[in-house]
Amino acid sequence: MEIAADIFQWLLEGDPAIRWQAQCDLLDAPAGIVVAERQRVAEEGWGRRLLALQEPDGMWGGGLYSPKWISTTYTLLALRTLGLPAGDPQALQGCALLLEHGLYPDGGINFVRSYKHSETCITGMVLSILAHFRFPDPRLHIVAEHLLGQQMPDGGWNCQSYNGATHSSFHTTISVLEGLLAYELAFPEQAAAVRAAQAGGREFLLLHRLYRSHRSGALVNLAMTRFPFPPRWQYDVLRGLDYFQACGAERDKRLEDPIALLLSKRKADGRWPAYRGPSGQVFFEMEKAGEPGRGNTLRALRVLRWWGTA
Repeated sequence: MEIAADIFQWLLEGDPAIRWQAQCDLLDAPAGIVVAERQRVAEEGWGRRLLALQEPDGMWGGGLYSPKWISTTYTLLALRTLGLPAGDPQALQGCALLLEHGLYPDGGINFVRSYKHSETCITGMVLSILAHFRFPDPRLHIVAEHLLGQQMPDGGWNCQSYNGATHSSFHTTISVLEGLLAYELAFPEQAAAVRAAQAGGREFLLLHRLYRSHRSGALVNLAMTRFPFPPRWQYDVLRGLDYFQACGAERDKRLEDPIALLLSKRKADGRWPAYRGPSGQVFFEMEKAGEPGRGNTLRALRVLRWWGTA
């Protein structure tokens, strides 16, 4: 599938977060151009607006994990998705709060003190944030080790394993996979262990063709076929596929079904729509639901390029 020149131009007319990723992932622009454009994430558009909302104590939204979706965790998660560069001082200030107040004795992250254990999904998200921004603290290794120890026999992860769950969760698994990938990129010397764990997590998703019951083949949840941008803790097919391309996974035949689903969402003009996100507070909407979405179009096209369709 050829990518039309007008689609490229439309992406390059978007937010700096879209522009630098389009230049890097779709246009193979020289590194200098990509780096310069990426620096603008902190200076213009969505990234600048989010950074400007940080409070004097380093938090966003008055909390570490709530209210959703304006808390420190979810704002930093959005800034990670936008590609705010590692080492940003405001992001590092927020990272310090997440680790200092969230690290639990079992090695994971927990912001709910009534829990007797860490929350695996949150731990995966926070590791992805800390590793992406290269937060300089050796306790990141403790968090990663905790996640490795939480992997279930079917290859994935489930934050309800403490309550007896025996089948992994799509939501928890994708958050952990993204966290381990960010950790691998930050600490390549740890690659062997985390790659093996990620391979198990990918096999869990592949067994389900990313959104189907492994027993009946039925759709697990209709929400998985809708793609909010930026993604938060909820899993969807595009988020899963984007992880597969980001880690350079092999193109498994079991991905043909979700790739076909992704193509079916493409509109006649070659763009993918924005979808309404989960209910909750937001600082501002990045893209209007129902209209062509640059975030989804960018992600879909780089998935298809990896797959060999675009």
